Amino acid sequence: MNELKASTKPFDISKQEVWDAWVKVRGNKGSSGVDGVSIEMFEKRSRS
Repeated sequence: MNELKASTKPFDISKQEVWDAWVKVRGNKGSSGVDGVSIEMFEKRSRS
């Protein structure tokens, strides 16, 4: 079977859009995602 795979993202997301989403999730005290990582765990890991 011959499958086509995308070599790039199907759409562009700016850093500003990512930041705005992060601010909203953090402000709403969002829950863990599908990976089970909480906001606190994510922030701790991102500082390392």
